[in-house]
Amino acid sequence: MQYRMQYRTCASFGPVIAAGAVIGVLMLAGCSTGGVAAHAPSDAGAGGLIPPIPALPAGPRTAGTLQGQPPEPIDLTADGVAVWNSATATIIDTRRFDPQIQVLEPFKGEPDRVKNYLPPHGRDAAIPRGEPFAFDVGGVRPVDRIVPGADFPGISQTPWVPPDQSLAVGPDHIVSTVNMSIAFYQKDGTLDFSSRLDSTGSPGFFEGVGGRDFTFDPKCFYDQFSGRFFVLALEVYDNPGQGEAWITVAVSDDSDPNGIWYKYRTWAVTSVDTSRYWVDYPGIGFDGQAFYVTGNLFLLSGPGDGFAGVLYRTFDKTPMLSGDPVTFADIRGASSASVQVAQSFGTPPGTYFLSVRNSTSLRIQTIESPLTSPTLRTAVLGVPAISSPDDAPSPGGGLISTLDGRIMNVQWRDGMIYAAHGIQVSGKAQARWYQIDTRGWPAGPSPALVQSGNVDAGPGVYTFFPAIASNRFGNVAMVMAASSASEFASVQATGRLRTDPPGTMGSPTQLTIGSRGADGRWGDYFYIALDPNDDTTFWMIGQVQEPFGWQTWIQSFTVGCPADVNGDGSIDVGDFFAFVVLFSTGDPAADFDGDGTLDVLDFFAFVSAFAQGCG
Repeated sequence: MQYRMQYRTCASFGPVIAAGAVIGVLMLAGCSTGGVAAHAPSDAGAGGLIPPIPALPAGPRTAGTLQGQPPEPIDLTADGVAVWNSATATIIDTRRFDPQIQVLEPFKGEPDRVKNYLPPHGRDAAIPRGEPFAFDVGGVRPVDRIVPGADFPGISQTPWVPPDQSLAVGPDHIVSTVNMSIAFYQKDGTLDFSSRLDSTGSPGFFEGVGGRDFTFDPKCFYDQFSGRFFVLALEVYDNPGQGEAWITVAVSDDSDPNGIWYKYRTWAVTSVDTSRYWVDYPGIGFDGQAFYVTGNLFLLSGPGDGFAGVLYRTFDKTPMLSGDPVTFADIRGASSASVQVAQSFGTPPGTYFLSVRNSTSLRIQTIESPLTSPTLRTAVLGVPAISSPDDAPSPGGGLISTLDGRIMNVQWRDGMIYAAHGIQVSGKAQARWYQIDTRGWPAGPSPALVQSGNVDAGPGVYTFFPAIASNRFGNVAMVMAASSASEFASVQATGRLRTDPPGTMGSPTQLTIGSRGADGRWGDYFYIALDPNDDTTFWMIGQVQEPFGWQTWIQSFTVGCPADVNGDGSIDVGDFFAFVVLFSTGDPAADFDGDGTLDVLDFFAFVSAFAQGCG
């Protein structure tokens, strides 16, 4: 199913007090539609694409002069033993940035690989062979489960690839990050703020806290426990004789990103015996008491192994909410790699971490007593066979790297872990997802696999970069990239109702598609989040390829069926009254016949959809 959003402008309608008044209101009111291109400019609001402007090449990145003596490396020689440190905040008000919107147009020119400015790094990413695990793998059912909502273009191409895009969704605003920019949007796509993350901004978002001209791998989330946005970026500088590495984070002072942020630049050079390591490919997550960051440890200097496992960093959340000094604990997991952190909804017994262990198992971990005596615990979960996915074809481009089968994201809700990654099935890359019952572990028995499925979008179509989440009704959504030898890379979504057969997702829905071929390390991952206003609506960010380069795309959607207006996964009288409210307020979502006008025909279209149920 292909979907293309239209921008609608509607008059406001008086409230409908009784359902019986619906037809009268429908017959008196109208709504006009003006179609716009599927891709609008990154500063939102107008139709069409902004032509790119010339810009200088990225150029070499330099560390500059480190003020004072660099801190000693954090000694993580002892595997699994916590080491404590602290950091103070720099308080910065983004409303003082001038101009507020620094980045308006796509970068024109050949973007440079982030990897080219990092110390040499690599690890054996081959998935070890494991013992077979018998478990049925589900697939795709021919039902539509995605009901698209608002959409708008996000940040356009910067001087860097891949973009590594992420987004965080608050009550009224969306924060998005890429290599190496940040933007704040209203939920209708209005751009409030944009700047570079590094010191090439005017100023850069992390410049005031000490960040220099090379931040990378940014990520963000919205913490519904505290009502705050959290932004992270890494830094590494391979200076002769001494290297630098930083994990730089920022926490907003409330649920509006426009304003005060508490920013912490935390040292991230670690040592194992006599060798020093830096942090790459972060995972981020949260629960009610802490913020968590993970990252791969690669050699910075010394004779040691090129890869030393994973850093697990735990930040005490409470002081960060008021800009006070924070203590944080570091643990090294020597046997882990590319670990993702759960973003928790509900009250978990602890935050969970997930990574691929071998071809038939995942590694599930938690940190017990994270704020007092952190201890890393590990359990092994058998899963259907995993193998690294092939790169995806793209017409007019080349082969898009789908990475190495690493876990892409993790969510915990009400005792269940939801996670996704790319694997190789039937000769092509396919998105794979899991639902895992944590069963109270580590206090209870080991976690158990509940269901799992692959998303096959059709012959010759590769699906990759999946991100998954569940809402308060137990309905699940997944966003992913798709491409083939004859179709440009697109952004697609699928979902399942809690009542659907185990292991199944609905048919993928195309949300948007690019107009050019792509290749290489193009995206790395997509991202998904829940709207905290209803804990039902999903928001995602993906990307496509346009004539000027990569373009991120932000969209909301619900999982259900067209008449499931309240998004609870079932059709009942509640949806009828929800439709009345939408129509009475002139909401474009009430245009059920899709003609751009709110009238009696939309009422009949809704009744028809209501009668069809959810399939």
